[in-house]
Amino acid sequence: MSELVHTPAELAVARARLTGTVGVVMTMGALHSGHETLLRAAREQADHVLVTIFVNPLQFGPNEDFDRYPRTLDEDLAVCRRAGVDLVFAPSVPDLYPDGAPEIRVDPGRPGADLEGLSRPGFFQGVLTVVLKLLQLTRADLAFFGEKDYQQLTVVRRMVRDLNVPVRIVGVPTVREPDGLALSSRNRYLSPTQRQAALGLSATLRAGAEAAEAGLDAGAVLAAAHRAFGAVDPTVELDYLVLTDPDLEPGPVAGEARLLIAASLGGVRLIDNLAIRLAPRP
Repeated sequence: MSELVHTPAELAVARARLTGTVGVVMTMGALHSGHETLLRAAREQADHVLVTIFVNPLQFGPNEDFDRYPRTLDEDLAVCRRAGVDLVFAPSVPDLYPDGAPEIRVDPGRPGADLEGLSRPGFFQGVLTVVLKLLQLTRADLAFFGEKDYQQLTVVRRMVRDLNVPVRIVGVPTVREPDGLALSSRNRYLSPTQRQAALGLSATLRAGAEAAEAGLDAGAVLAAAHRAFGAVDPTVELDYLVLTDPDLEPGPVAGEARLLIAASLGGVRLIDNLAIRLAPRP
């Protein structure tokens, strides 16, 4: 049975009872199969699993979906129980920010300035501030993040390294529907027609991956991905489609790389990415 607590004081008491290693999975709720994969990874690698459920207002812009973001605590608790989660921390906004929006926040620096950071000003500042706060409160030994939010995973790793936070960050591969759509809590906003159109994101990434597997160079790989996106339903509005190295630096000539895409569809923001290997033929 998963124990549910709401306040930092309750969390401190419950956390003190957990002996051995603790793995944390931070979520905004609306749990799906992708989250369950994170929970299984945490169960395999830690003695105890702690889940946080908190829709963080700091990472939502003024015209984003904070108010309508799905809040499904009862269903989320059922998922946690099935996954063998020991402790669930589900604070309210006043529980976590008792003095209102925090005056001091974490600056994501250059790693968070581009891509999502460029399109959503303040987003990574809000993400890193709440992640650091939750790491302090949970005192986790390991923290599990999905690779679907690849830039988030990258900036969290950099924060932990730069600030000497005593936790190991574990990336977990993206979970997809059988048709290739990356799982996301925001997918529930999509109509059946929009959901079909959203498959264009994963198709675009696959086209780039296939070009890499065919031995094309970085420029040709990115061009192949852009051509594939050109065939996507025009209701899908591209924000960015880029090729980088695994640390989000400018794309390498050869070796491991990451292809990332973001687009909007009916007011719903969708992101996806794929690891590829560049081995261009001479």
